[in-house]
Amino acid sequence: MLVSKGVRNFTAGVLEVSTGRPLLVVNEQDALEMSLTPHSKVLVKYEDREAYATVTLTKTMVAKGRVLASIELAEKLGLKEGYPVQVKPAGLPGSYAYLLKRIRGERLSYNEMYSIIRDVVNGAYGEAEIAAFLLSQQFYVLDEDELTSLIKAMVETGVKISFDEPVFDEHSIGGVPGNSKVAMVAVPIVASFGLLIPKTSSRAITSPAGTADTMEVLARVDFTAEEIRELAKKTRGLLVWGGKLNLAPADDIFVNVERKLSIDPWHQMVASILSKKLAMSVESLVIDIPVGKKAKIEEPGHADQLAGLFIRQAAKLGMRVKVAITFGGQPIGMSVGPALEAKEALEALLNRRGSRSLVDKAVLIAGLTMELSGKVPPGQGESYARELFSSGRAYEKFREIVEAQGGNPNIKPEEVPLGRYTYTFKSPLEGAVTYIDNAAVTMVARAAGAPFDKGAGVQFHAKVGYRVNKGDPLFTIYSNSESRLEEAISLASKYSLITVEGMLLKTLP
Repeated sequence: MLVSKGVRNFTAGVLEVSTGRPLLVVNEQDALEMSLTPHSKVLVKYEDREAYATVTLTKTMVAKGRVLASIELAEKLGLKEGYPVQVKPAGLPGSYAYLLKRIRGERLSYNEMYSIIRDVVNGAYGEAEIAAFLLSQQFYVLDEDELTSLIKAMVETGVKISFDEPVFDEHSIGGVPGNSKVAMVAVPIVASFGLLIPKTSSRAITSPAGTADTMEVLARVDFTAEEIRELAKKTRGLLVWGGKLNLAPADDIFVNVERKLSIDPWHQMVASILSKKLAMSVESLVIDIPVGKKAKIEEPGHADQLAGLFIRQAAKLGMRVKVAITFGGQPIGMSVGPALEAKEALEALLNRRGSRSLVDKAVLIAGLTMELSGKVPPGQGESYARELFSSGRAYEKFREIVEAQGGNPNIKPEEVPLGRYTYTFKSPLEGAVTYIDNAAVTMVARAAGAPFDKGAGVQFHAKVGYRVNKGDPLFTIYSNSESRLEEAISLASKYSLITVEGMLLKTLP
């Protein structure tokens, strides 16, 4: 069975379990003979395909001479039951010396950066090495040449989708609850103007809803690259998930580690956004940076610095970018959570009116995108966009998009399924709403089950500046789980989502 250089032949089976990463189950005796231990890295080859995998050991699950591949590994190699594979221990990746340079704070060339990213995508590194790469950016910030190299390498190690005409897009850095529905209003406005805007979005990572989660309430969002090209020709606009397209795949790997470490280095965020857009052949892009208390960016000065970073990098990469710094001091619109936000976006488009924070922001973002086309005079994009929204053309375009993506174009807002269990918090006094805690809203909505429970979330009845009487409803929590609803109620009581203040603050003594 032994062939050469530590390579051994095995018969493969498929472990019908998704482990989140390529995993190979090996018999303990085989592992001993190959000097493999749990978590060792191996290179698995089938015909002309090969992939790295992490080893897990067993005494009884597989017999000697046989291995089991996780679903992720089987998909990479095209494996089926009984296929022959070759397995060999993986040594240190070729880029390991460059990774050590980055950890020490030394500057990397493009070739060195590309080598690291290629090995990350190929699975040569485990989470520890990837975490070290990301954390190095916290202590030794990437210079701008390194950042450009990182973005290019992330694009070149994945799939690039091309179109026959200029591509436009808009993207928010997030950090504000309720923001995912803005694209559902802005994209059909831009598409109804005739521009091509095949928007790919992520699912939520730490927020209650990503745009893909919200759109999925109304239509399918997972498509192949070829399907996206064909759909875009028909509708001019799309709202789809980028997760299965292999666009800048290193980004998805990095995000999973960032989430566990609760870090989000600025330069890595810029690389994440711009690499995904370049992979979709986006030439003109509007970046939304919300600023406010408990948002991702809390200080206007920091927003200016981040905007400058986006603008300089975009120029180096041949992309036109306009940055909008927007108010993020409270949630966008009146809802947070996939179904609630889908319902609110649908209501706004259908009725041609809605929450000012939702409609005004969507119209602003759409207008700036249209100005980048050169077909709208500078400073007039917002008025053009508002006319498309108010005339109903954006709603008709949205119906086209929903139908093209396999949804019901005639669905009414009241038909959107929401969480079965609800609880409404009421105002303890007469006064005015003076503050809504973004972080607490996110915490409560996720505790209720969002984004995985599409019907979970928070519906507001009052926002900052509203006057309320004692006993008036402030917000309602939705969930499809009674136990999750109870947890969300407990958190909402503890962290005070909404602050209502009257004239009297306190009396002394």
